[in-house]
Amino acid sequence: MRTTRFAALTVSAVFALAACGGGDDSGSAASSPSVSAETSADAHNAQDVSFAQGMIPHHQQAVEMAELADGRAASAQVKDLAARVEKAQGPEITTMTGWLKAWDEKVPESMPGMDHSGMDGMDGMDGMDGMDGMDGMMDSADMGKLKKASGKDFDSMFLTMMVEHHEGAVEMATTEKAKGEYKAATAMAGDIVTAQNAEISEMKKLLGEN
Repeated sequence: MRTTRFAALTVSAVFALAACGGGDDSGSAASSPSVSAETSADAHNAQDVSFAQGMIPHHQQAVEMAELADGRAASAQVKDLAARVEKAQGPEITTMTGWLKAWDEKVPESMPGMDHSGMDGMDGMDGMDGMDGMDGMMDSADMGKLKKASGKDFDSMFLTMMVEHHEGAVEMATTEKAKGEYKAATAMAGDIVTAQNAEISEMKKLLGEN
């Protein structure tokens, strides 16, 4: 009888230990995916940094160009397009600036005269000439001509410049979609490609190219 009782106790102890061990393993396995998923969602790479650092000044110039339409453009369609560009790209600048700060990466300096928060009071492109010809960016001479133009001349010049500017942004965003890792950045890049390709078609129609 003693032998039988001892054997029964031993078997019970083994099952109890196995159950405890199984509980620890399952708890560990349950916690691992959540930690991994969080890390993956926050992950970013050098392409994400490059995208934000390049797109911020690119957007800043587009917003400045759009602001020029008020009081200069003759076409209501051009004024409407400019307002949409300003409304869309201003908040994206703020978002990308937040990413760079969170990643402890350098935020591109604002253009002289730019109010970073409200996007008001931009006074030209001095200091931006190092970006001439890159991804559709206008140089200071082009911006000077646009500022001096008015009426139909402004409309034509604005649309021609903004098509080129948008095409540069689409190229940058397409690269981010293909090579970026940060989910929010690749999602924004996708939105930029969709929205700006549509605006390119719209502007070309206004120019009589389509």
